[in-house]
Amino acid sequence: MVIGVLQFELTIPHSQSLKDKRRVVKSLKDRLHREHMVSIAEISALDEHRTAVMALTLVSNSAPHASETLDRVIEKLRSIPEARLGSVTRELIHESELDWHEAEHPEAAAEWDREVGRMAAEAERALREVDP
Repeated sequence: MVIGVLQFELTIPHSQSLKDKRRVVKSLKDRLHREHMVSIAEISALDEHRTAVMALTLVSNSAPHASETLDRVIEKLRSIPEARLGSVTRELIHESELDWHEAEHPEAAAEWDREVGRMAAEAERALREVDP
């Protein structure tokens, strides 16, 4: 298992209000989730109407697949007409890097397992909707 994490900043220059910003952010979140089966959330700058700091995650069984998906997402982010892509950080976390947490924090490991299961079930449901 590989977890891909992408954190990025968007500047929304024509936004005049938080309502304008929310429209752009919601549209982007819906599109990326639908097209790439990723989870995405706004994580910072919530009260700034021209800036959105967002994080995106995905779970894959292969590092190349996760990396390619993150590459495609970054390209889409660069092409958004309503916003400009600012700083981007990305990380691939391999399952072996997570094993030490389980022994030291069994409750967190159990919560992690539940969350990964939930994300996998959500991805399977979405795939069935796209390709029944």
